[in-house]
Amino acid sequence: MRYTIENEYIRLTVDTFGAQIVSVLRKCDGVEHMWQADPTVWGYHSPILFPHAGKVVDGVIEAKGGRFESGQHGFARLMEHDFVDKTQDTIVLELCSNEETLKRFPYEFRLQSSFTIENDTVHHTLSVENLDEEKLPFGIGFHPAFALPFDEGHVSTDYELRFSEMESPLCLGCQPKGLIHGDCYYLGSNIQSIPIDEKLFANDSHCMVNLRSQTLGIYEKGTGRGVVCDISDFPYTLIWSKPGMPKFLCIEPWQSLPSPENGTSDWNTKPAAAILLPGEVYSTTMSTSFVR
Repeated sequence: MRYTIENEYIRLTVDTFGAQIVSVLRKCDGVEHMWQADPTVWGYHSPILFPHAGKVVDGVIEAKGGRFESGQHGFARLMEHDFVDKTQDTIVLELCSNEETLKRFPYEFRLQSSFTIENDTVHHTLSVENLDEEKLPFGIGFHPAFALPFDEGHVSTDYELRFSEMESPLCLGCQPKGLIHGDCYYLGSNIQSIPIDEKLFANDSHCMVNLRSQTLGIYEKGTGRGVVCDISDFPYTLIWSKPGMPKFLCIEPWQSLPSPENGTSDWNTKPAAAILLPGEVYSTTMSTSFVR
């Protein structure tokens, strides 16, 4: 089921399957800013990553004496979420632990997604509540895909990624297995922008750490139109698209990382975004502005 809210600037649509943002339409020019999930390219719009971001060792979680298969980015993006509430400017969905989730993750939880529009900005808040009798470790992150180009009058190379501060982006290596290893590299030195071209994602994503910038945006050169993400509260920010000339670009603020290559499947030893005691609640918000 899809739900829509709007104001004078934007129209936002979310889907209960995966609690994904599937559309952000900018009213002044009719631009659809979200990738429309062409299955021949990449069949998602804006998946949420829970109970882990990225991959785990051997695709397995070992916890509470059991062994559970867990694919990349966890399962929340692949499940139907329940509708909770809708107001003029907010939509609330949630996923509670159930028979299906317990086959993949042996913890009782409530994952709530709140989507709020404020002028030209979308705030997406993920809240996790521990409903279990034991402590709950988990990872979490965002994975929105923004469409390129913004209109038929432009091509993808008319855009650049732009930091709010000068950066020398240090990236954690995680290829070829998708797991963190000891090799690091710099995506640039003393830069404020990264050109978007067919070479940028030839070797998959870039996981940037310890950025100084408050925001990272996709800007149309010469016009100032942009999609600007607030990354200030996130320790890791990834950028990703399919190899070749990007038809979309993901800006992904994460609160946790994939497992290390030399790690184990033991869930309690994997670095977590948070470890909640019974009854505790954690939340994180990604705010994205669609600017002109």
